[in-house]
Amino acid sequence: MELTNAQWDILEPLMIEPNPREDGKGRPRSDARTILNGILWILRTGAQWKDLPDRYPSYQTCHRRFQEWNRNGTMRNIIRSLANDLRERGEIETEESFIDGTFVPAKKGAQKSGKQSVGRVQRSWQLETATVFLSPFAQKMLHPHEVTLVERTLENTFHRRESERIIGDKAYDSDNLDESISRNYGTKVIAPHRKNRRQPTQDGRELRRYKRRWKIERLFAWLQNFRRLVVRYEYYDFNFDGFIALGCALILLRYF
Repeated sequence: MELTNAQWDILEPLMIEPNPREDGKGRPRSDARTILNGILWILRTGAQWKDLPDRYPSYQTCHRRFQEWNRNGTMRNIIRSLANDLRERGEIETEESFIDGTFVPAKKGAQKSGKQSVGRVQRSWQLETATVFLSPFAQKMLHPHEVTLVERTLENTFHRRESERIIGDKAYDSDNLDESISRNYGTKVIAPHRKNRRQPTQDGRELRRYKRRWKIERLFAWLQNFRRLVVRYEYYDFNFDGFIALGCALILLRYF
């Protein structure tokens, strides 16, 4: 499956490309649509770059452009623009957001971001995702508690308005988190109480919203359809981020 003409008409204005040289010298750049289709093939199949079919530009060209787009913010620009467009048209709502973490095994060559436990041969990465069905994300090594990634996730939100409520599981039941998110973002955190909580902070009316948290699990299931996201092979964080953003963009394109 490749981008349709209608999908490319939406994405083409969002691609950040360098201006051509004024002297007209240098090799002409490969067609962006063909390269993006090659990157999508990698995303869907999970294959190695060198296995890219001949109908696409060389794998070196596709990989180089993929890194270029990740560095210049093209991938995040795509998902941000799509999400804001859908919100303005009333296709999605962001007043209520959902947050959860999932774990992605990483090959040993992945870039380190912190201390590693002794004896841990293969590292896992925690992916934090928020919003109604699509959102920002944050990567971190396995050790940190999910709560520590919440503010980092919200700082990278793709939509312009802050959510009124953010809903998570018991892992997000924290007085300090509640106060911090309320103070910095004006957002209320809703999470079931831990068994050891002494002073209840929420009643049943608020916790009824927790039943809709299946939406974040659905997002993870959708992303698992992209085989390149099942295991992290990318050495650099920004490249793995790029694949996640591209997968989310494909989900958003279903609503256009």
